[in-house]
Amino acid sequence: MLSNPATKYQPFPPINLPDRQWPSKQQLHAPRWCSSDLRDGNQALAEPMDNARKSQFYQMLLQCGFKEIEVAFPSASQTDFDFVRSLIEEKQIPHDVTIQVLTQSREDLIDRTFESLDGVPRAIVHLYNATAPTFREIVFKQDKAATIALAVNGARRVRQQCDQRPETEWTFEYSPEVFCLTELDFALEICEAVADVWQPGPQRPMIINLPATVEASTPNVYADQIEWFCRHFTRRQQVAISVHPHNDRGTGIACAELAMLAGADRVEGCLFGNGERTGNVDLVTLALNLYTQGVAPGLDFSQLKHIVEMVEQCNQLPVHPRHPYAGELVFTAFSGSHQDAIKKGFAVQQADSLWQVPYLIIDPADIGCTYEAIIRVNSQSGKSGAAWLLEQNHGLSLPRALQIDFSKVVQQETDRSGKEMTIADIWRLFRHSYGLVEQLPLQLLNYQTQSHGEDAYSFTASVSINGEQQQLHGEGNGLLSSAVDALRQAFGLVLTIDDYHQHTLGHQSDSRAVAYIRCTPIKGETAVYGVGIDADSASASLRALFSVASRYLVK
Repeated sequence: MLSNPATKYQPFPPINLPDRQWPSKQQLHAPRWCSSDLRDGNQALAEPMDNARKSQFYQMLLQCGFKEIEVAFPSASQTDFDFVRSLIEEKQIPHDVTIQVLTQSREDLIDRTFESLDGVPRAIVHLYNATAPTFREIVFKQDKAATIALAVNGARRVRQQCDQRPETEWTFEYSPEVFCLTELDFALEICEAVADVWQPGPQRPMIINLPATVEASTPNVYADQIEWFCRHFTRRQQVAISVHPHNDRGTGIACAELAMLAGADRVEGCLFGNGERTGNVDLVTLALNLYTQGVAPGLDFSQLKHIVEMVEQCNQLPVHPRHPYAGELVFTAFSGSHQDAIKKGFAVQQADSLWQVPYLIIDPADIGCTYEAIIRVNSQSGKSGAAWLLEQNHGLSLPRALQIDFSKVVQQETDRSGKEMTIADIWRLFRHSYGLVEQLPLQLLNYQTQSHGEDAYSFTASVSINGEQQQLHGEGNGLLSSAVDALRQAFGLVLTIDDYHQHTLGHQSDSRAVAYIRCTPIKGETAVYGVGIDADSASASLRALFSVASRYLVK
């Protein structure tokens, strides 16, 4: 890299728009969406889609709710031409959907484009030619007059072809390609000239598309360009202003959002940002950004994982694990502090209230994601991670002290292995750590209790200690105290119960109960937790107590 990049690169010049309005505006409605996956996205693939994959993708776009879909560049290849024909001949275009096709401003290509559209009920014909100085001077060696003439002649040919097919509802779209690098006054001049040919109105709809074909400025400059154009274009009320941002600087989403504030009515892009170089603007992220601001996007991404799978299959490109909303890890917290905040947020979140869960800008359930992947456990995790997974997958609501205790057990295991722990790993470790296993050294086989008046109980039990049966008897002021006394008399084990919690597993009348007990021996040894699960709460409490006793008896 150069120590002084200014010798090779120059800053993008700002737009003289001192009274710009877009910074103080708020986006309160969704734009018109146009998916360019089957055209712009497809041309960027190492192996472009065949018609079978394009058909599969097309059907998915319809299910997502797209009403305008750029399906092909029919004059560019026979495959694209045939795909357009198949949509028309097989009546694959719903009555509320308009397909869009792209053509360069050449008569033979325009004619071939309309040949592909014969019999279509409605369509957008998208004409473009490059207008930026770099392209005029280096690529095409044209002056401004020749560039305007090319666009105007193309528009005339498109209008002529449309007039010959009055049975179709036509919309004309024009793009001054690389608008973002074109002088604003020249972009305005060429668009005015093209609009004069088309004569837009209610019966002759028109779209002016202003693409950031190569993203070269900061998003605020692009917004200034859009607002300036909207102010100066004489037929602003008769045309829809569309934007088509690319992502060369990594700010395509911001460009689109600010462009909408600046007056754009419509956005063209691709799912997950597929496209040439660094891609087109990502329509999924853009739409869900609106959704998280309380704006209905008009697109359905409620089964986003399925959409990811379909796009990956058709494009043969992976969606990054950290891709906004769609990535495998975007709702996942490994950090202990993050896990704790998320867990607390879910604990207080009400079903019909505003969404306020820390670190999560959207409820994963809204886009078809389960809560299982929100928290995952590795060596970076704290006390809340494993506790969350146990609660979500097994219904256990661990007391805070037990959360801390178990987190140390998990930390030791993850430090030892250096790997992430799965839900199955955590459940297995929890069961072995707190006595939820079949073969404990001390097992309660059966028991009886008897009341001898207020606060006077006796406890009799049959137990197995290291495979040998033994009878226990104890007295106390309740079930647990009499059981503790029985353990003292039989084994000399003196325990103090200093923490006890209990709850049901589920909400059914036949739900099982779970009990958590922490005991401390009088000798001052380390306190130990035990967990018991049973059909009734008394048996669950005893199982938890005997789990604790087993751990002390085998020391």
